[in-house]
Amino acid sequence: MSTGSVSSAPSSCSSIDDLELQQRMAEIEDEQVKLKALQSQLAVSYAPRPAPVPAFKTISPEEQAEADSRSIYVGNVDYTCSDSDLKTHFLACGTVTRVTIPRDRFKSTPKGFAYVEFADTGARAKAVAMVDSLLKGRQIKVTEKRTNIRGISTTNRFPGFNKVNRAHGGAIIKHAYVAAKSIYQR
Repeated sequence: MSTGSVSSAPSSCSSIDDLELQQRMAEIEDEQVKLKALQSQLAVSYAPRPAPVPAFKTISPEEQAEADSRSIYVGNVDYTCSDSDLKTHFLACGTVTRVTIPRDRFKSTPKGFAYVEFADTGARAKAVAMVDSLLKGRQIKVTEKRTNIRGISTTNRFPGFNKVNRAHGGAIIKHAYVAAKSIYQR
């Protein structure tokens, strides 16, 4: 009887172990399904996205020159002047397409000048005639906007020359004083 009880004990243990093993395998398979679902969700959310569309439209140099031929530069603009103020001031000249007031990148304050683009070149000619008119109590300067040509400077400086020397505390000497000889030398 002891032999029978010994043989029945391992069979009952093995059946319990088999049940536990089957339950554990079922849990592992359930976890595997959940992990695959999570991986597919992450793959969708972290999938490579298309390149973002730039916030501004890049235009060709010809288009830029054409837009500049319809634009004016307005100098001595009051710092409290807004886009709508400039639009209403130049509305008598023609349809204003765009007003740009450049700002200081660090302080976010206006720089004191603006660019106004018109729908046609005739309006530009009328606007240039408004030179020395008053806008918010200031006498503004109105000129035709010039087209910047990249790489051409209006000064005789070498590009990057000043940046390198000033970055390390060096002084730039443009003119050196040379002492004249004394006329009283013997």
